[in-house]
Amino acid sequence: MISSRRSFFRQSARIAVSSGVLFPSLKPLTESYFTEIKRYQSAKSAEALAADEDFWAMIQQAYTVSPTTLNLNNGGVSPAPTLVQEAVERYFRYSNEAPSYYMWRVLDQGREPLREQLAKLAGTSPEEIAINRNATEALDTVILGLPLQRGDEVVVSNFDYPNMMSAWRQRELRDGLKLNYVKLPMPCEDENRMVKLFVEQMTPQTKVVHLTHVINWSGQVLPVRKIADEAHKRGIEVLVDGAHSFVHLDYKVPELGCDYFGTSLHKWLSAPIGTGMLWVKKEKISKVFPLVPNEQPQSDNIRKFENLGTRPFFIEQAIAQAIQFNNAIGSARKYERLFYLKNYWAEKVKDIPGIELYTSLKKGYSGALAVVGVEGLKPGELESQLLTRFKIHTTPIDKENVKGVRVTPHVYILPSDLDRLVNALTILAKESSGKLAKAGK
Repeated sequence: MISSRRSFFRQSARIAVSSGVLFPSLKPLTESYFTEIKRYQSAKSAEALAADEDFWAMIQQAYTVSPTTLNLNNGGVSPAPTLVQEAVERYFRYSNEAPSYYMWRVLDQGREPLREQLAKLAGTSPEEIAINRNATEALDTVILGLPLQRGDEVVVSNFDYPNMMSAWRQRELRDGLKLNYVKLPMPCEDENRMVKLFVEQMTPQTKVVHLTHVINWSGQVLPVRKIADEAHKRGIEVLVDGAHSFVHLDYKVPELGCDYFGTSLHKWLSAPIGTGMLWVKKEKISKVFPLVPNEQPQSDNIRKFENLGTRPFFIEQAIAQAIQFNNAIGSARKYERLFYLKNYWAEKVKDIPGIELYTSLKKGYSGALAVVGVEGLKPGELESQLLTRFKIHTTPIDKENVKGVRVTPHVYILPSDLDRLVNALTILAKESSGKLAKAGK
């Protein structure tokens, strides 16, 4: 009875959303806008389109970013295009007409169609997708919910994200797990070497390997599938942190060969701030306890991970507009553009005396993220100089041997914007070099 009722509501919601009954005031960007995008796309390959500035200028117009402060920290949180912002605002006003009615009985019925759209984007079944608030929540759900015992081992690396490492260390402290650390070189263009480093930390007691697909500290891309295959040969499960790779690199989640995957949607999807996604392989769902308990914590229903109580439905539902915009660009075209933008500025500064790059410029080893340092300037000093003198927003990185600022352009950034960065880095490197020479260093 419950199952049939659930199916009825899902079907009704799909029909209502697609026909505009639930949200009749929602309108996407004009049809002519998307028609013009398709016209450009049909004329060129993804790689050729990456350098077509007329096309990407159109994409830029969909955003409302500052014309003065250059935001090159999109890896932290990306701005949303106008149609996403407007959707959040409309859903918010709609919710406030009668919150308990419109949120729970109307907007909440849009979750199943949204789940289907996310599943299609990820290349998975909707029954494996949970919608939440960010990568931390998604990954911590798995880390804290797996039934691991004292003495079980987990392979992590020295470059995994702090929030995830805090969760693993809590389990280490509370449950007696043992963490085996992989010390990764940065940058690295040897897949076999990276795989070998992870395999060397696997033992008969290893239960989980934690992999950061694109490392936030440097932009390094790990050969996740190859490491996952080695782990599975040994009966070890694989958890992937896809916060910086989902809808950035061109792939579908099952292609990674992992068992669990978490990501934020407010980064490379340009979805509303505070949106994320958890993927759990269907046969693994029942074994993972939810972060926020519900009545059936050992259920095999992916929705048990969405028991968050009252939440901002107006934010969640606007993810659909972000998917619409992303799909208009296309995954392959998006990756090619992001890779092109990173290499555009990096190629121009890599041979300047006093400048050091910590990120590969080769495909397969990097995407849009890159870290650059200037000799004589600490990461915080470099970040401050770029912002105060040149109005360029980056984020300082001081991790292991990586010391500089992280530069993360998004699809609305143009090469002319990055010329500002190149000019600023050139000036700062020259000034710092002069000071070092004067000081006899």
